[in-house]
Amino acid sequence: MAKAERRERSLALYETIASLRDPEECRRFFEDLCTPVELRSMEQRFDVAVYLQRGLVYLDILDRTGASSATISRVRRAMLDNGAGGVMREVILRAGLDKSEAREVSQETQESKVEVE
Repeated sequence: MAKAERRERSLALYETIASLRDPEECRRFFEDLCTPVELRSMEQRFDVAVYLQRGLVYLDILDRTGASSATISRVRRAMLDNGAGGVMREVILRAGLDKSEAREVSQETQESKVEVE
């Protein structure tokens, strides 16, 4: 597959995600697209990003999410180096998830955690 065609196909994925009607449709879309382990990994990384934005230290993030220090470090580097232009930080701020009194994000992902053998 040519590089231009791959880029076009990737763009189609993101356009499709952006066009989803609501969080429920988005959840179902990702459940169809990803394995439970892949979903849990993305949810965990998002939780890590939120807690980093709130200023929590690695040990607290590890306790709340179960993420490895390597995962926490990777997410931190991506956020500090602005990853894809600082979008994650902007999304967290816009959603109000940077405030400690905001709804605990890890509670949701812990409830949806899937045991994998």
